[in-house]
Amino acid sequence: MKKYYLNYLDELESEAIYVLREVWAQFENPVILFSGGKDSILVTHLAKKAFYPSKIPFSLLHVDTGHNFPETIAFRDDLVEKLGVKLLVGSVQESIDEGRVQEEKGKNATRNALQITTLLDAIEANKIDCAIGGGRRDEEKARAKERFFSHRDDFGQWDPKNQRPELWNLLNGKYFEGEHFRAFPISNWTEMDVWNYIKRENIQIPSLYFAHQREVVWRNNSWIPVSDFLKLDESEEVFSKKIRFRTLGDITITGGIESDADTLEKIAEEVSTMRKTERGDRSDDKRSETAMEDRKKQGYF
Repeated sequence: MKKYYLNYLDELESEAIYVLREVWAQFENPVILFSGGKDSILVTHLAKKAFYPSKIPFSLLHVDTGHNFPETIAFRDDLVEKLGVKLLVGSVQESIDEGRVQEEKGKNATRNALQITTLLDAIEANKIDCAIGGGRRDEEKARAKERFFSHRDDFGQWDPKNQRPELWNLLNGKYFEGEHFRAFPISNWTEMDVWNYIKRENIQIPSLYFAHQREVVWRNNSWIPVSDFLKLDESEEVFSKKIRFRTLGDITITGGIESDADTLEKIAEEVSTMRKTERGDRSDDKRSETAMEDRKKQGYF
């Protein structure tokens, strides 16, 4: 009998595809949370493989802060057109205009936490019962507590102590009216795994991940890109640096690192030497020791 051996990337891929197929089997109206970052792009690629030759059966849901990198939005629109999938957009600006949330003021203001209300409103309006995210356990200690199927109550909130057991790869998606789930098919992947898989599959990603020249300021121990949304102090000096981003989010809080890595091979080599998590350059996660968990309990990604 011929034996088949899977390398570790094949095993991770197989696990993620299993979770995606379980989502489709157990839920009525699931979507992929799509930010235009590498992890949501990876999840979308895995969904494409999971249901090939059919089209991806999930819509993509993007919570638009209005403070995105222009490159991210252009990449999102191009990918949606190529895949022929439906794009749902929740607008933080609309939430502000409607009085649903109040915008922060001051130098370190961010719209990141405001996404919670916009996301929960979009889930309710579109009757979404499962939102598939690209969260990984190695990113941050709060995300390390997530299950593949992560239960949310009828307020959209997460209680890390009230989750379903997942023994022998059995996933339980049962919920009561008004509740929903988040699913995390790449929970067991590391940043290094993601880059090795992107390199192997030759997955297209935004140019922001590659080293490029950009105007930045040094703030909160990170190189924050200069944009129309960034309020500068008189004491802050603008530099032109060759940087890249390890993670993408609201342009006002996403810090870059100085780098010469302008190919996938160089990025993978650089990541292999990193000792700080990729979210270490996100200003929103530096507000407190429990910043991410506090947001997740309220309904964040």
